[in-house]
Amino acid sequence: MNNVFIGRSFAVIDDLSIDERRYLFEKSRILKEAFINEDEAVLKEFRIADPDFGLYEVFLEDSTRTRESFRNAAKFHRSKVNDMAADHSSFNKGESYADTFNTLAGYHNSIFIVRSKLEGVCRWLDEEANNFAKRNNLKRRVAFINAGDGRHEHPTQELLDEFTFLEENDWDDSSIHLALVGDLYHGRTVHSKADGLKIFGKVKIDLISPPELSLPPFYYNKMVENNFEVRVFDSIDDYLKQNDVALMWYFTRPQLERMGEKILKRQDELRAKVTFRKEFINRLSPKTKFYHPLPRHRVYPTIPAYLDDTHLNGWEKQSINGMYVRIVLLAMIAGKIGDDFKGVPYKSKRVDEEYIVKVEKPTTKESTQKKNYSEGVHPIRDGLVIDHICKGLDPVTIRRQMAQIIKVMGFDSRKGGEWVSTSKTNSDQFKGIIFRPGEYELDRKNLKRLAAVAAGCTLNIIKGGQVVAKYRTNLPPRIYNFDDLACNNENCISHPSHAEGVPAHFERTALNEYECVYCSALHTFEQIWK
Repeated sequence: MNNVFIGRSFAVIDDLSIDERRYLFEKSRILKEAFINEDEAVLKEFRIADPDFGLYEVFLEDSTRTRESFRNAAKFHRSKVNDMAADHSSFNKGESYADTFNTLAGYHNSIFIVRSKLEGVCRWLDEEANNFAKRNNLKRRVAFINAGDGRHEHPTQELLDEFTFLEENDWDDSSIHLALVGDLYHGRTVHSKADGLKIFGKVKIDLISPPELSLPPFYYNKMVENNFEVRVFDSIDDYLKQNDVALMWYFTRPQLERMGEKILKRQDELRAKVTFRKEFINRLSPKTKFYHPLPRHRVYPTIPAYLDDTHLNGWEKQSINGMYVRIVLLAMIAGKIGDDFKGVPYKSKRVDEEYIVKVEKPTTKESTQKKNYSEGVHPIRDGLVIDHICKGLDPVTIRRQMAQIIKVMGFDSRKGGEWVSTSKTNSDQFKGIIFRPGEYELDRKNLKRLAAVAAGCTLNIIKGGQVVAKYRTNLPPRIYNFDDLACNNENCISHPSHAEGVPAHFERTALNEYECVYCSALHTFEQIWK
């Protein structure tokens, strides 16, 4: 049986299936017990113990806790460890990510642990490293572990959090009720929970933060899509006024310094809403536990230090668990363990479906003259007509989108016109029409481009006054391989401002939006074009 974990990158929490995570947690449980009991025979089963197995820590953003946790995990494995600090990295000289990591991969490093302010770095490096290996006939697959990328995700923190929650639940994964408190907007450890907590059968989440620090809509919607019960509260005080209070609380540090002068002027007010106070203690169950990804802010801790010696302290055990979980993760990727995995492995979410539907036999009578284009669009003998553009939307939006279609399809240099018309059956319902006389032969790539920018439209190819080909378009399941695509998140590795040459790539969501495969930023199909 092939080991499904060898050489796997870990960019977001969903890169491990639920069964794969359960396997990791069971192995972490065994490892932790072996550490406590000093059982060297069991510990040896996890240890890579290969001095040629190279781990490289690349921390382009300051970190102590995550870096040292991985360093101690590598020390346990007795593998070689190199590191690159942000202050001395070649990135400060303008070197590209791909060139830097491809060079280091050529020096027999097997796993890269990367922290960066840029989002989606590990996903891109995984793709690029595979291409590099193919070009140079390298047999070894290099793996990348995301140690935190901007405000995107922190999947290894999510692993240790889930392990800690399960441990507190006496390994019962049937349900969890968790309060998330603090800066939910910037908190990447919170963002990973939108998919991470799927390991529990029933999930109830209480979001506690003022609107300025609230969870981004993408992650809120993902929780709802994952059938989590989600409630929203403005402050801890507001939360404790009702009776259904979670026994597990997860705090994050408010990162108000990232939010401008207007927010900083209100920082005392905002911090007070998510900082625990002594007067709240008597309103909690004795079974309540607090967690925090650490470190706490020295001056403004959301969990004050006087709580360290109380029953609420779950964050210290949580932090200790980080090393066990990361030891196991490294052992899995190295192939030291994993042969005994049984369950459903990770499977790509890629959806394949036809989104350009050709109407095979347009009738001989079907022509532009038959259509109701009397409001200014005259029939054409040869050319194309794109009809039903943004049907049902307002004229301003329709005109804006038609301008985008003309630009994306390269129609702006050709004669013709465009019009906002009304439906035959409903005079209050608007739609857009673009017509271009002349000779047009649209290949598959151009039809894909049209579907991407004008989903829901109808394309008519006209020759001799008759419709000789007709297509209806739907939203493509993914959009890529176009030079004029761009993610609008300026912190994404694929954003043009970073000049990394990362091609934009989007996947359609269940709500018919487009998610960047690198940073998870959401776009409508109108927003993905430069």
